[in-house]
Amino acid sequence: MSARLDGLPIGASDLYRGLSELLCEQGDLAAAAEYLATAQKVGELTELTGWPHRLGVAQARLKEAQGDLEAALALLDEAERLSIREALPDVRPIAALKARVWIRQGRWREADRWANEQGLFPDDELSYLREFEHVTLAEAMLARARQVADRSALRDVDRFLTRLLDSATAGGRDATVIEVLVLQALTAHASDDENAALALLDKAVELAELEGQARVFERLGEFAPLLGTPETVDQSGLAALLSARELEVLHLLGTELDGPEIAQRLFVSLNTLRTHTKHIYAKLGVNSRRTAVRRAEELNLL
Repeated sequence: MSARLDGLPIGASDLYRGLSELLCEQGDLAAAAEYLATAQKVGELTELTGWPHRLGVAQARLKEAQGDLEAALALLDEAERLSIREALPDVRPIAALKARVWIRQGRWREADRWANEQGLFPDDELSYLREFEHVTLAEAMLARARQVADRSALRDVDRFLTRLLDSATAGGRDATVIEVLVLQALTAHASDDENAALALLDKAVELAELEGQARVFERLGEFAPLLGTPETVDQSGLAALLSARELEVLHLLGTELDGPEIAQRLFVSLNTLRTHTKHIYAKLGVNSRRTAVRRAEELNLL
C-alpha cells in the first residue's frame, strides 16, 4: 500500500493506526505493519495530543503478534513514559497490556504484582471500563492454577470467566465474548474435560468467523505449555486442538486437489468440507488456503 502523505486531514494518522490494529486482530500482520508505518509517517507531520503514546502501544501490539515479546515490552515502557491524561477513560491500560506479555513469558510473579497493585479481584463488580483488566486477571489466574495443578483454583477461574462471559454477552461486546470463550476452553482442557473444551472452542470459532477475528486464537501460543503442546507449535496453541478430521483436511489442502475433489476424497459434502476449513482457518489464525498451508508447515503439521 502506498499513500500520499500531504493534504491528509488531521487525525489521518489515527485512522491508519486503527486500520493497522484491525488487520493485526484479523491475523494479517504484513498489511498491519505497512499501515502502521504509514501511520507513523503521517503522525510525524502533525502534533496530535497523545499521538506518540498511541503509536507506541500499536507498535507494541504488533511486535507481540510477531512474537517479539521483549521489543513489545520495551515499546510499552516507552509509551507509558510518554502517556498523558486524556478526557476519555483508558479501557486498555498499558499496565494490563504489559501483564499480558508477562503471562506469555511465564512471569507469573510480575502478573500477580500487577493485579495486586491495581486492586483486581475475581469477585469485583464488573464493568466495561475494567473489563480488559479483569480478562487479563483471568488469564493470570488460569496460568498460575495450571502451573501448580490446582483443581480448586481452576474452578475459581471458571466461575470468574462465567461472570465475565455473562457481563460481556449482556453488553453485546463480542470481542470479549470470544476471548472469554477461549479462556473457558483452556480451563476445561486443564480440567481434563476435552468435550467441554472443544464445544467452547467451536462457539468461539463460530463467533470469531462472523467478527473476522483471528488474533485471539494466535495469542494462545502463550498457553502452549498448558495445552501440553511441543515447542514446534508455540506459535499457535490451538493447533494442538485440531481434530483428526481437520488434520486430514489440512493435509489435503496442501495438495493440488480443489474443494470438490477433497470433499469426494473424504466422502463428505462440500458444505461439510467448508465448515472444517473455516474451523481450521480460525484455529490457525489465517484467512486463506495458502496461508493455512504455510502456517501448517511452520508448525510441522504437514
